Amino acid sequence: MKIGQNKVVELIYELVVDGEIADKTTKERPLDYIHGTGSLLEKFERNIEGLEPGGKFSFTLTPAEGYGEVDPNRIIDLPMEAFAVNGQVQKDLLVPGTTIPMMNSRGGVVPGKVLEVGEKTVKMDLNSPMAGKTLNFSGEIVSVREATEKELKEGLHGEYVHQCCCGGHDGECGDGNCGEGGCCSDGHEGGCHGCH
Repeated sequence: MKIGQNKVVELIYELVVDGEIADKTTKERPLDYIHGTGSLLEKFERNIEGLEPGGKFSFTLTPAEGYGEVDPNRIIDLPMEAFAVNGQVQKDLLVPGTTIPMMNSRGGVVPGKVLEVGEKTVKMDLNSPMAGKTLNFSGEIVSVREATEKELKEGLHGEYVHQCCCGGHDGECGDGNCGEGGCCSDGHEGGCHGCH
């Protein structure tokens, strides 16, 4: 069976960034996803579309095809109080280079990298760690099968079940009212695909 829309794909890959292995999977723990549902980078999916089990791939994605360029608007100064837990600022976490899970205005978690620690503020980089990077992928397709109706509705690992309804674009959530049949307000059938 060939990789195409709504196929469940298992694959192993190695990602090389700046000459070093940045990520990899193994045959014992492959990556699996439903093709064509926006789970992976669009250009990644296009590069492996049509392959069958045993098919090998090797391709490079530019920053624009991957996680975009570094956005200076995602480098922000936060008040020191933003890092308080029960009234105590967690100073042991505030070390330049440390990545801290941060909650965005929509309740989603984004990784933030500490750049500088001042007396009253902390400069954080909320860009993806892969922003501005050229991504070199290589790997092999392990298996391809049809997704079940349940997987298409709920996600391969149930990831569509407890997410807010999309309210449009630019990561804004709707009013949480998916309506009859689980349609998002942006027209996606089968439940919400999270806020992007």
